[in-house]
Amino acid sequence: MTVDISQATADLLPAIRQDILDIHDEVRHRDFGLTGDFYTVERFDERLTMYAARPGWTAVIGYENNEPVGFCFGVPLGPDTKWWTTMKDPLPVDFTNEDGKRTVALNEIVVRKPWRGSGVAWQLHEAWLSQREEERVTLLVNPAAGDGAVQAVYEAWGYRKIGEQQPFPDSPVFAVMMRVVRTA
Repeated sequence: MTVDISQATADLLPAIRQDILDIHDEVRHRDFGLTGDFYTVERFDERLTMYAARPGWTAVIGYENNEPVGFCFGVPLGPDTKWWTTMKDPLPVDFTNEDGKRTVALNEIVVRKPWRGSGVAWQLHEAWLSQREEERVTLLVNPAAGDGAVQAVYEAWGYRKIGEQQPFPDSPVFAVMMRVVRTA
């Protein structure tokens, strides 16, 4: 299945924010039954606002017949990033040294149920990455999601687990994954 994909930068967030929030609510709460403060729409919207305020934030959103079906977004890791500070086992400094051009973090990728398993997540992911210039991409995944199936999808896409972290006191412990996008 192929969907129409729209690219967005932070200045376009107001036009797509409600679609992103609605998809998040539908998938995280209704489909997956995730509860707790970390998963509320309000907390997600706070994180969305925080990410979009950083230089280089971009998103893609997929549509089928003008109906939003999924999205992904992320932001480059700048020199002042906190991304690596909550690792359970610290990584070497040369691995975590960021300059805003080396690593992009895929903060979220979410696809509505009727479109899951159809390749839409891959299309969104690749459309988003095709506009990025960084050497590598990192993401966090809850290893319990889908009884490990979500992490396995990322592994099939070329990501490898490099450690674990808990970025927020009320978040799960996530697997930290990395994939090379292009060589320098």
